[in-house]
Amino acid sequence: MKTKINLIIVLLSAIFFNSCEDVVNISLNTDNPRLVIDASINWQKGTTGNNQVIKLSTTTDFYTNVIPVVSGATVLIKNSSNVIFNFTETPNTGIYLCSNFIPVIDETYTLTVINNGQTYNATETLKSVASITSVTQEIQTGLGNDFLKLKTFFNDPAGVDNYYLYKYKFSNNLKPEYSIDDDLFFQGNTFFSLVLEEDTTPGEQVEITHYGISQTYYNYMSILLSVAGSSGGGPFQTPPATVKGNIKNETNFENYPLGYFRVSEADTKNYTIQ
Repeated sequence: MKTKINLIIVLLSAIFFNSCEDVVNISLNTDNPRLVIDASINWQKGTTGNNQVIKLSTTTDFYTNVIPVVSGATVLIKNSSNVIFNFTETPNTGIYLCSNFIPVIDETYTLTVINNGQTYNATETLKSVASITSVTQEIQTGLGNDFLKLKTFFNDPAGVDNYYLYKYKFSNNLKPEYSIDDDLFFQGNTFFSLVLEEDTTPGEQVEITHYGISQTYYNYMSILLSVAGSSGGGPFQTPPATVKGNIKNETNFENYPLGYFRVSEADTKNYTIQ
């Protein structure tokens, strides 16, 4: 009898644990796909800035692992003198390239994307950025954990309002760290960007980039980073709001795209953790 009871328990356990391995797909409401325009034009200090990239894709449902690309679109940027810079697609990739772009500080540029009979436009001004002068590191202990603290210094120009986007890309971390800043409290002085990172190792590489950005992009990123920081409750948590960029659908206002047209000067420094 005891043997039979043990056998029944084993069989029931096998059935239970086997059923735990079943994949459950929950039916989710899916909105119509929206065009996603990745149009970040970056002029790295020390380069001509002629080579630029714009990427087009669409949103998709939760269970799709492949992001749909958008091919066959017309993509161009025009400056205030009506000089046109055409972006040509690498076939069937959704990646559009330009090799003759001319970046000019404080120049105004207009992006135009034409896709499926609809026209999308955005206007932005190319903003300068202060050069990176040095990087320091120290170990900071908090809540029982050790953090690497990196400070990246620069001299903010006096007499002009500046807005900054900071990006830290650690070689052992696929996800870059982003933050934004304005010079309200340090205008004309030496200041720094800052990042705290766990689980770093000596010899690890960090790519640090500072971008000069417009006030409107600063406001956009402030909302976007706030939404990203508050949406960590789980895979099915709904973001508090849809963050709209500066790109408008001139054909159908309600069918707005996602993304932002940004034009920035950038300074990058590669740092090795000591």
